[in-house]
Amino acid sequence: MSETYTLTQRSSPLLLSQPHVGLEIPPEISSRLTADGNLKADTDWHIDRLYENIAETLDATVLTATHSRYVIDLNRDPSGASLYPGQSVTELCPTSLFDDAPLYKDNEIPNDAEVKKRRITYWQPYHDALEMEIKRIKEIHGFALLFDCHSIRSVLPRFFEGRLPTLNLGTGNGITTVPELEHTLEKIAANSPYSHALNGRFKGGFITRHYGDPDNDVHAVQLELAQEDYMEEIPPFSYQEEKAQQLQPTLKKLLQAMLDWANETYRPE
Repeated sequence: MSETYTLTQRSSPLLLSQPHVGLEIPPEISSRLTADGNLKADTDWHIDRLYENIAETLDATVLTATHSRYVIDLNRDPSGASLYPGQSVTELCPTSLFDDAPLYKDNEIPNDAEVKKRRITYWQPYHDALEMEIKRIKEIHGFALLFDCHSIRSVLPRFFEGRLPTLNLGTGNGITTVPELEHTLEKIAANSPYSHALNGRFKGGFITRHYGDPDNDVHAVQLELAQEDYMEEIPPFSYQEEKAQQLQPTLKKLLQAMLDWANETYRPE
């Protein structure tokens, strides 16, 4: 088992990826970060806790990163290519915070050699595990369902105007799964107590777009949650149990719908 992720293998065709929940930052990196950087405000806080019981109930495999996105962003193209050309984004090894403040102290930004080393040390093991789990699941079931779990502060002017919808589904503008599944999930979101968007500001990052391959029976969906609906968005970024319990049934419905759709599609009576 790699020290850069944890993996809980289960038997259903559903795989949850959690690339931005990690908090670990090696001392040689954290010592170079600003005080604001060491708050780790841009973490997908508590995503593992939010989905834990749901994943267990649905017998879903869970892959969770241990290290902070400030070390390297596991949901970025390893080449450094932007996922949203023309829009403000953070890099493979981020140099700024989501509020556009500097992440590093003066003259401490990682150079190309360090970025390459981090890619090998932290990025590659997670993606190797993700690829192997998709392969394992396909060998068992003949198909795989990948759900990439994310969250972000509900108001971030750098990336979007106003307050972000609670449920932001992304399928790379319809390329990472089939229309039938996409429409099923959007209908659940629309009928939930929460606001939603499909392929809005968040269309799915590298993980969804790279591994989603419906022609080869791998269906991938990203869900970006507005953090205000399950936690405090200011330090100490506390988990709010009551809000989380209200949100979890909707999350479970989305995941259960993926399983139901796949069973009807791949295992008709």
